[in-house]
Amino acid sequence: MTSETYEITLSKFIYGGETMGRLPAPDNRAVFVPYALPGEDAKIDLFFQKRGYARANLLEILAPAPERIKPKCAHFTACKSCHYQHIPYESQLRAKEEILKDQLTRIGKISDPLINEIIPSPEIWHYRNQMDFQIGRSSSTPNILEITECHIPTLAINDFWQELEFGENNLFNRITLRQDAAEKIMLIFHSENPETPEMTLEDDLSVVHVTAGEIIVMGGDDHIVTTLHNRPFRVLATSFSHPNTTVAEKMIEHLLSALRLDSNTTLLELHSGIGSFSAFLAPKVGRLVCVENSPTACDDFSVNLNDFENVELYQAQAMDVLPNLDFIPNILLVDPPVSGLGRHTLDRILTLGSGTLAYVSRDPSTLARDAARLIKGGYRLDAVTPFDVAPQTAQIDSISIFIKE
Repeated sequence: MTSETYEITLSKFIYGGETMGRLPAPDNRAVFVPYALPGEDAKIDLFFQKRGYARANLLEILAPAPERIKPKCAHFTACKSCHYQHIPYESQLRAKEEILKDQLTRIGKISDPLINEIIPSPEIWHYRNQMDFQIGRSSSTPNILEITECHIPTLAINDFWQELEFGENNLFNRITLRQDAAEKIMLIFHSENPETPEMTLEDDLSVVHVTAGEIIVMGGDDHIVTTLHNRPFRVLATSFSHPNTTVAEKMIEHLLSALRLDSNTTLLELHSGIGSFSAFLAPKVGRLVCVENSPTACDDFSVNLNDFENVELYQAQAMDVLPNLDFIPNILLVDPPVSGLGRHTLDRILTLGSGTLAYVSRDPSTLARDAARLIKGGYRLDAVTPFDVAPQTAQIDSISIFIKE
């Protein structure tokens, strides 16, 4: 397809880090452009077209918005991991609120949803305690950007990754760096090759090789210990942990205040992970039943919540457990992956009929899709509280409270 360039005016932020405008009349199709701001005039180049919309690269800002600022990172726009470094943090927060409301209104068909003010991150730079890196040579892997700086990982990780040196290897092409509560680093090699790479190890460094789901310890421990509200949590190398712990603590506080919890409460938690919410809910309820499918997360959960006698854990898919429950929980808490709740799980949640449902979301589009089905099934969306887990990026986390009508 030949290149098509246009000059347009951008109108509003949309989910995913892009801004929407419209192509000139008589076309008038919506066009989505990254790294532009509402109100800006821009020159764009279309690279993808469908009947109803198009996508374009930003060629030039012809009239910048007053709030546009200089990005902190030299790799901004080239790296594609950050989306909002060109606007002040307060503007990022307002944009995320607007996007969340738009998604719930347009996809969820919810008229005027109540969106509480977004909870900001105390740190907007160097907040992330886990980072993934692709390893490659520019000659053999041209799609990998060679970076010289990154302002998202914690300072300890930021110092460490710049000291790493890898020779030629065919054993791995991705690594993960994790930081624990004591600022110690874990280096994780990911590969399909069972052969473990050879390397020189530092004494205080944990190094593991993850292949076919197996954790092979090369040095140090097979886990890190992170903390939430001063409570320690073991996290194995293949388990998920919150990358921004200060905002995770605010999410915990919100759940404890938004839910009516007492010694008569039975709470069912789906996708409970390592127990980072469960550990704070357990002391507040009479019975806590948790479901998690990941074997390593279940191992961590068993260690992290070993001191509670009112907690039950089932290693299984949520959709398989729900039909076999012999009780109706007062409260249902779901914390699904980015893809949201599957249709079969949603159907079984509706059949269960818990009075209150708390939905922890990492993606407003899948939240909106699932919210529409919950509302059709008899729930009312009481309120949504967004949390800025990932400043500078397009990610929008939130906690929604649904009430059974």
